[in-house]
Amino acid sequence: MIKRSEGSDGRISCIVKTEPLTEKGGGEANAVEFEDYLPCCEKVVFDNGEMDKIVPIILVNDKSHQIEGKGNTKAADERADDGSSEESLDVMFKVKIEKAEPVGVKISKKNTCIITILQTDENEAEAVQEEKLLQYFLDAKEPTWGQQFKNAVMLGPQIDEEDLIVVKVSLGEALFHFGLIGWKLLFAIVPPVKWAGGFPAFFVALGMIGIITGVVGSVAELLGCVVGLKPAITAITLVAIGTSLPDTFASVTAAQSSEYADSAIGNVTGSNSVNVFLGLGLPWVISAEYMKNQPMILCSLVYLDSTKYVGSNEMCAQISQVPAGTLGFSVMLFLITSILCFTVLTVRRLVIGGELGGPK
Repeated sequence: MIKRSEGSDGRISCIVKTEPLTEKGGGEANAVEFEDYLPCCEKVVFDNGEMDKIVPIILVNDKSHQIEGKGNTKAADERADDGSSEESLDVMFKVKIEKAEPVGVKISKKNTCIITILQTDENEAEAVQEEKLLQYFLDAKEPTWGQQFKNAVMLGPQIDEEDLIVVKVSLGEALFHFGLIGWKLLFAIVPPVKWAGGFPAFFVALGMIGIITGVVGSVAELLGCVVGLKPAITAITLVAIGTSLPDTFASVTAAQSSEYADSAIGNVTGSNSVNVFLGLGLPWVISAEYMKNQPMILCSLVYLDSTKYVGSNEMCAQISQVPAGTLGFSVMLFLITSILCFTVLTVRRLVIGGELGGPK
């Protein structure tokens, strides 16, 4: 499987081809073209929106069906002369990615995969099981809506997406799975991402995240009330931590999959900016528009803090009033910590020459 990272816009392509393990093509460890495997040199095209492609590499199981006059017959003769036919040896070959197009598309440094063909019969049953697991993993890449619920409750060996190897489940992963199985079932309600370009999945997931965030915020406020914390302290500690966990996990994923931390930092700052400007501004705009269209009332009922309209019968339009409270303190704290964070990142880049997470 070839995975595309850092975006899926545009149409790109690359060449996938098989090569002998060594440049000379000889030696006992070298697999033989048309005898052990069928050579491949294929152009793989990623259309706009595609993130992964599967390139089949065909192994030759029946040695009597090799194609005469082709392949690395020298390596085959060497193996036969050495008497290695009596004792089967594991052989290997390479699968390489190269010639990415258009200009500007970069290939990862891990562009070569070494394939080992096991010749021993004792590993055949295990290889068959691993092949079934790999096929299950590939089928699960695009699950149906019903299959999502099955995947949410299933616990079994995992597949490393980068190396496509079977990784056994550890005790910690098993406990983590059973502890979160309810949440996994809940979020399996999100439609598959392949439906309608992913828009249904996006809006349903966004709505569910909003609901969960509201529940977490309410529970945090109740906990702060029970403990006796001030609302301002509860807001910048319990509520902030609870509602920022989705952003934290998204930033961790972005930092792990990117060469630099720009996307992780951008996600954090962008999320907080949306919370401040959209999360606060949009409700205020809606409230102001709603109150503006309400019947006029006495000005003394609108401007309660003013003595100007006391005893007056003057009528005024209703307005939306929200006490500022500790909003100024919270925004100022956010600005100070943001400036401190960007200062540290800039100093690291200029002095050490490194990005977030370590030097170059």
